[in-house]
Amino acid sequence: MMRKKAIISACLLGEFCRYDGKAKQVNEIIEAFCEYEIIPFCPEAPLFGTPRERISVIRINGENRIVTDKTQEDVTETLKNEINTFTEKNSHADAIILKSKSPSCGFGTTPILNEQKELITCGNGIAAQILSNLFPHAKIVDEIEVINLYNIDKQKGATC
Repeated sequence: MMRKKAIISACLLGEFCRYDGKAKQVNEIIEAFCEYEIIPFCPEAPLFGTPRERISVIRINGENRIVTDKTQEDVTETLKNEINTFTEKNSHADAIILKSKSPSCGFGTTPILNEQKELITCGNGIAAQILSNLFPHAKIVDEIEVINLYNIDKQKGATC
């Protein structure tokens, strides 16, 4: 029998791939998905290196674009290509766990800014949007939801 597959933001697994060169390892995620085949995912690090210039989601002419904070370079298409290449190689997932508030991976929690860099709403990062479209049957959550669920299950006695 094949194991279930989980795409998980690489920073949550302890990989030093965030823009600031750090990780955001969440042990509850590693433990909660110990029976899954884990597929680490970071669309930014392979393209821009680590550490790198921070990016933001900017709404320009009604469309969300990914723009570097200092140099103001629009990297939307570059990121889309990287994400699509990843999904071609990983065409199935039972679960997707993403980093909250990330311009790439935030799922409903990513700050969406106007062109003056003022918060106008929260929404999906570019990868979260693409993954939710390509994996409509996969459960997609962020680390906060996993931590909350894991702690509830742990209180009930469930462990790997």
